[in-house]
Amino acid sequence: MKSGILALLLAVCGATSEAQEQLSMLPEAPRPQPGIVVGTVVDVNNDTIPSAIVALQSPVSRNARTVVSNDNGFFECKDLEPGTYHVSISAQGFRSWSSPNVVLNPGQYLILSVPKLHIATALTTVNVGYSAAEIATEQVKTEEQQRIFGIIPNFYVSYDPNAAPLTTKLKFQLAAKVAFDPVTFIGVGFLAASEQAGDNPNYREGAIGYGERYGAAYANGITDIMIGGAILPSLLHQDPRYFYQGTGTNGSRVVHALTSPFVCKGDNGRWQPNYSTIGGDLASAAISNAYYPASNRGLGLFLGNFLIGTGQRAAANLTQEFILRRLTPKAKDRK
Repeated sequence: MKSGILALLLAVCGATSEAQEQLSMLPEAPRPQPGIVVGTVVDVNNDTIPSAIVALQSPVSRNARTVVSNDNGFFECKDLEPGTYHVSISAQGFRSWSSPNVVLNPGQYLILSVPKLHIATALTTVNVGYSAAEIATEQVKTEEQQRIFGIIPNFYVSYDPNAAPLTTKLKFQLAAKVAFDPVTFIGVGFLAASEQAGDNPNYREGAIGYGERYGAAYANGITDIMIGGAILPSLLHQDPRYFYQGTGTNGSRVVHALTSPFVCKGDNGRWQPNYSTIGGDLASAAISNAYYPASNRGLGLFLGNFLIGTGQRAAANLTQEFILRRLTPKAKDRK
């Protein structure tokens, strides 16, 4: 009896082994061809955003696939299993973005449509343990790193619409930083050379005349920046910086830039007439009568220097709003 049962078991085992061997010889089902997801991350000004973190999460996987956008804002995630994905993008200084479900088909090269990222809303009300003066000090340290092409000072621009008000010390520090920057001295040298070539003002020719023109040009700049950028803003409690708008229609940004010489933000956060800048331009124009040649002095010099200074400021603000941010690496990397 036992031998019969044993024989039956052996027969069953042999049949099972033979079936397994036959199954192992069958070809494996082909795996679906993986897909690729690509895209470009830009801000509201169509400036590309490097180092943005792109995460792709599949419902069937616990771990998200992450990639980082390159210097051109481009990202590429390869070898993705076909299926449904949820994509999220985050970048420093910008609001995060999350996509609805994205379906990736086998072998598909999917170009993801990424909306323009907006600047993150600054949190100015919750700064536990930090005073407004400490916050402003850190913000000024950041602004003092802003240089066009990494060279030319671009310190008097705030890319934070809710920046903390400057203390008197910081206003003078910022003015001195610009006035005594080596690049400022070089820029004054070029300006003096152009005035020498145009024989205006009517100083002497030669090295002595160049020195006189250099001194006059530097005096114009330093009186303007110290009076309009430090002394009057401290006395009148106004902020001497240009506040970059960056959003809205081009028309609204043009109006914002061109009216900034006449409207500024007070230390109380409210917009008000820009008495500091206007006063600085007027004072600088008036003081220039003390060292310009007699033939260049008078009401004409005063009005001419004032109008030129105000016009240059408006033009500079216009270029700040539309051009200089993308040419200022430290600013472009933040917001």
